[in-house]
Amino acid sequence: MGEFQFYPEQASTIAGPIDALYWTLTGLTLLFSIPIPFVILYFMVKYHHSRTVDRGNPSHTSMKLELGWTFGLLGIALGIFFWSSYLYFDIYRPAPANTLDIYVTGRQWMWHTQHPQGKRENNELHVPVNTRVRLIMTSQDVIHSFFIPAFRVKRDVLPGRYTTMWFEATKTGEYRIFCTEYCGTEHAAMGGRVVVMELADYQRWLREDLGVIPESAAPDTSGRPSQPPSAGGESSGQLSTMAAAGQQIFIAQGCIGCHGQQGRGRAPSLAGLYGAQVQLENGQTLTADENYIRESILNPRAQIVAGYPPIMPPYDGILNDQQINELIEYIRSLTSEEGTTR
Repeated sequence: MGEFQFYPEQASTIAGPIDALYWTLTGLTLLFSIPIPFVILYFMVKYHHSRTVDRGNPSHTSMKLELGWTFGLLGIALGIFFWSSYLYFDIYRPAPANTLDIYVTGRQWMWHTQHPQGKRENNELHVPVNTRVRLIMTSQDVIHSFFIPAFRVKRDVLPGRYTTMWFEATKTGEYRIFCTEYCGTEHAAMGGRVVVMELADYQRWLREDLGVIPESAAPDTSGRPSQPPSAGGESSGQLSTMAAAGQQIFIAQGCIGCHGQQGRGRAPSLAGLYGAQVQLENGQTLTADENYIRESILNPRAQIVAGYPPIMPPYDGILNDQQINELIEYIRSLTSEEGTTR
């Protein structure tokens, strides 16, 4: 049997600050809750009706005591509020730059992960140590919740949209994954493991079982291929990246016929679209993130770009989640220069 642990070990950059807040709240709770029963018991005994105690002393108040008690507790409450708010925004704000993006799909009752370099896993997630990792997550059926106790990160995984969370593991090893949202009869069995590896080991792992990929396509610290994906996709001895697979889908579905020419086609150019501001027909301006691109693929009439007719057919029911993820990766790879990729 392993050594007993009162709570999970700290294995990410956010784990220490989260635990510090937790133990501070626990300490304050004990500080205020433990003495109260003893004070109550003391006054119950001292002022029991059978005791001859002088109860005629007039009550009086102390303004200093009242102000100190009021503003002292207010200061503690506000301190905890701002501290916890800072940690919340640190966890849930948009991920820092140069992250390794990995797609996670939840379904009853397993986790499926896909790396930009093309490798896929079930109920496992391999990541490099000391590297910022962003999980782009969606569900195929009901609401799930992706939780890694050792990293102190948890986020709901919703059908029909993406949610994200990021972490930076600080220790190599294996850590448990749980689903913390009841999702059906096998909910308790929906779990897995995170395997944190040295960066060189992670790069070698990406090549295992699926052939050797060229060094130009090996992940840098951002986790993205450094060379354009080939339209030919997967060839002998070479692993097809998600962007390359997305390019194949883009061509096979005929998307290039409308989105091919920058600013001159029947539909907006996709070059440099990801992360850009998009002007809609109704006057709104949106950021072209994963959720915007996903909705534009599945239900293109929901948000029509200004200056273009609503002629794109919906692909809901035609493309699955994996294909949508690959299309998003392909669109992300396009730069503002027509026909080039990152």
